[in-house]
Amino acid sequence: MGRRGYPQDDTGGVPGGRRPGQSRGQLRISVAAMAGWTAADLPSFAGRTVIVTGANSGLGEVTARELARVGARVILAVRDTEKGKAAAERMTGPETGQVEVRHLDLQDLSSVRRFADEVHTVDILVNNAGIMATDYTLSADGFESHIATNHLGHFALTNLLLPKLADRVVTVSSLLHTIGYLSIKDLNWQSRRYSRWLAYGQSKLANLLFTSELQRRLSSVGSALRALAAHPGWSHTNLQGRSGHRVSDAVVLAVDRVVSTDADFGARQTLYAVSQDLPGDTFVGPRFGLYGRTQPTWRSWPAKRATTAAALWELSEQLTGIKFPL
Repeated sequence: MGRRGYPQDDTGGVPGGRRPGQSRGQLRISVAAMAGWTAADLPSFAGRTVIVTGANSGLGEVTARELARVGARVILAVRDTEKGKAAAERMTGPETGQVEVRHLDLQDLSSVRRFADEVHTVDILVNNAGIMATDYTLSADGFESHIATNHLGHFALTNLLLPKLADRVVTVSSLLHTIGYLSIKDLNWQSRRYSRWLAYGQSKLANLLFTSELQRRLSSVGSALRALAAHPGWSHTNLQGRSGHRVSDAVVLAVDRVVSTDADFGARQTLYAVSQDLPGDTFVGPRFGLYGRTQPTWRSWPAKRATTAAALWELSEQLTGIKFPL
């Protein structure tokens, strides 16, 4: 669980997913016939180190499990290390790479700094952890919890690790970036009426703007590092139905039963971005939004605004005290 009891172990964008005991009569979208690329197509990751935030459950656990399966050394960066250890124990196989569990609280920048200080080399960083549609709370550093966890924590972590990074950064966004409006003047929702879902949408829009500006900065200094993003479609995670709001939770869970896909399908989008030779600033997702082949996908017009991306980056540097290091 994240700070103040909120889940902070995977971000899935739009919620969804099958549960044990679900009746066969419930309508489900079948994705198998349109799957295309799958985790079975992953190349060997032997000799490579990957950090996955929020890897103790849901999309993060599947992402870490599949990378370990093909030989990667995987670091599970989690707030709850006991749950992380339990997840690590589930990642077994004849060729499974080394799996480590380390503490990381993205709502506490001092924790982010400690984690980064203990990392010596890393090939790939997967910014996966997140919270979704929670009530208004502030992080340890005084930031609204969605923007703190989903954006600022990962912004700080990425920049602290860039000098040690060998390949790429993959950040998990969401289809719900489309409902987000990013207010540079009011990231903390102090002058706007707070909305749990719009706060989540703002943070997921920030993920895409961050990815674009990171890639622009990497290219401007001649770095071969790449920044990419992915979204899982509508996949079941440990985030939905947990807000404490009975009506909205019931609606979300009802939609789950109709259109959701499982965590393996959602994580497939991240794994594709992690493993394939794609241009920087590629956004990966299911072809038809909720389902379909994994491929480069579309983003909203607000997510393409370079001036907003640059302004968000500058503000993020001011708020975290961490600058682009290359």
